[in-house]
Amino acid sequence: MNRLLLLLLFLAFSFTFLLAQPDDPLRTKANELARQFIITDGHVDLPYRLRVQNFRLEREYLGIPVETDKGDFDYVRARAGGLDAPFMSIFIPASREDNGARALADSLIDMVVGITQAHPDKFALANSPAEVEANFKKGIISLPMGMENGSPIERKLENVQYWHDRGIRYITLTHSKDNHICDSSYDTTGTWNGLSPFGQQVVREMNRVGIMVDISHVSDSTFWQVMEMTDVPCIASHSSCRKFTPGFERNMNDDMIRRLAENNGVMQINFGSTFLDGNISKQMDEKRAELTRLLEEKGLSYDDEEAQPVIDKFQEDNEVLMADVKTVADHIDHVVSLVGVNHVGFGSDYDGVGDTLPTGLKDVSQYPNLIYELLQRGYLESDIEKICYKNVWRVWQAVEDAAE
Repeated sequence: MNRLLLLLLFLAFSFTFLLAQPDDPLRTKANELARQFIITDGHVDLPYRLRVQNFRLEREYLGIPVETDKGDFDYVRARAGGLDAPFMSIFIPASREDNGARALADSLIDMVVGITQAHPDKFALANSPAEVEANFKKGIISLPMGMENGSPIERKLENVQYWHDRGIRYITLTHSKDNHICDSSYDTTGTWNGLSPFGQQVVREMNRVGIMVDISHVSDSTFWQVMEMTDVPCIASHSSCRKFTPGFERNMNDDMIRRLAENNGVMQINFGSTFLDGNISKQMDEKRAELTRLLEEKGLSYDDEEAQPVIDKFQEDNEVLMADVKTVADHIDHVVSLVGVNHVGFGSDYDGVGDTLPTGLKDVSQYPNLIYELLQRGYLESDIEKICYKNVWRVWQAVEDAAE
């Protein structure tokens, strides 16, 4: 009896010891790969987050995000997560269509440039894959730029070249509303039934000057028309799979994923929980409607100062369980099952999806968690290297090479 008790105690101690180990071989390998490979992310909303945080148009906020407890991105956390080339999103709200879009875009680009000038030992601009690789060898984080919403083109085709000259390397054709270029997945108006006549010219001009066409946010009809027109591969900088979010046009359905792969393009998976799981999106919509009713009963709107304690209490009492890192890997798995490993990457939407980020991917320090999950699922190191950056590099380089 004593021997049995001792054996049980030994087994219990051994099991507890194993559970207590912070790393297993795959965890160690994931951390190593996060530092060995360049990691690029198609969409980080840092510039607009800094602007909104400081409410200044005339004097840009250039407080350098070296280490902060705000938002999802800073230098220290990026270094911890192995993030080497986050595309800084030059985000232009739909309300800026014909309303100062170019000036806002210029100011956000100036902000990114200011960050690199203030800390040249930590950040640098990058206008090509070769420049990112050179920065990587120096231990410097590259800040390539993509423009989210084509409104700053402002109906002037020559502005496409202007934005390329300013360092923009992809343009998301629209955002949450139809604009002068194309229809949005969030807008049911269907202004153009896809691309506008001017939008067709924009796609051709982006091909000519060497700016990647980003089909995130566009309507399905816009997507199909772009695929017929473009001479070079395209990206979806921050989209996920509609299979897991039925009816959510902002994500891509299987036929679209296959067509993007035929185009030799890349789909970069969005980490926002509402992009990953339709049930979570439904729950959040229901809770939002409930909160709206509660505020209305109290005679308040979301913008009222008195509403904030009510909102905070409601959210505390009505927490919605978010997705986790495994769900992100499920989306990667789905793309790979459809079209292979050459057409998927990371497009987190950090600093852009609020508090809906999945468990295990709450900020830029946690990319190793996703690499670990992929290793557990049997992905080869060469597969992970493609997902981390090589797939995007292939598209980016092809667009550069085809430019006049």
